[in-house]
Parts: sequence; C-alpha cells; structure tokens
Amino acid sequence: MVQTKAVGGPAGQPDFLNMIITVETTLSPAELLKHCQAVENKHLRVREVRWGARTLDVDIITYGDLTSDDPVLTLPHPRAATRAFVLYPWSLIEPAATLGGERISELAARAPDFDDLAPFDGFGDYDGVPTAGAVE
Repeated sequence: MVQTKAVGGPAGQPDFLNMIITVETTLSPAELLKHCQAVENKHLRVREVRWGARTLDVDIITYGDLTSDDPVLTLPHPRAATRAFVLYPWSLIEPAATLGGERISELAARAPDFDDLAPFDGFGDYDGVPTAGAVE
C-alpha cells in the first residue's frame, strides 16, 4: 500500500491510500466491473466530483491481454501507464508484468507522481501528511 498526493481533481484534497490486487475470475469484464461498482457502493462511494476525494475507488487496470475502447470499460485502464500509484504497488506483487510492452517498474519510475509515493504501513495518523504511517 502506498500513500500519495491526489493526482488531478480539485486542489486541497487529502492524501490517498492506494493498493493493487490481482485476481483470477470467471466473470466477464462487464460482470467484474459491475461487481467492483457494487463493492464501491457497499462502502458508500459517492460520485460527486470527477477525481475528487472518495471513500473507495476500485478500478480494473487490465483483464488478461484484452483491449477495449468501450467508454464504459476501457482496457487497459487509459491512464495506468502514467500513474506510479498504480504501477509501483503492482510491480511489488507482479515484477515481470508489462503494460503496453513495457515493464511496469520502468513505467513507474518515469511517472510524474513517482516522487510523491510513500509506502504506508497502516500505523500512525492518517491526516494527509505522510508521517508516522509512512514507512521511512
């Protein structure tokens, strides 16, 4: 899990906590998206401001080798290759992964938000400033 500054959206947002999981599923991409949105709704996700602060945001980054330009579910995620908060934690659990033919660790290192990443251990205060909760 990493703690990061907000990327995009309104100014003054608190820091975000980001993590990646990999799953195997028999669900279709559309069914998986519906399930992810149900999880968000269960945790009272509200969509008021695009890229605004939120309680939970579940995104599908890739679905195997499938590519899709569907505006409801674009695969791979259209901004994943430039977001260290996605790429770096992903590289920790799947070091050989690639996106668009490039290793995700290399993409992470070049991402504009890479310097703002702070590993988060779950302890200490979470007040938008990586202090006691960030692993130094």
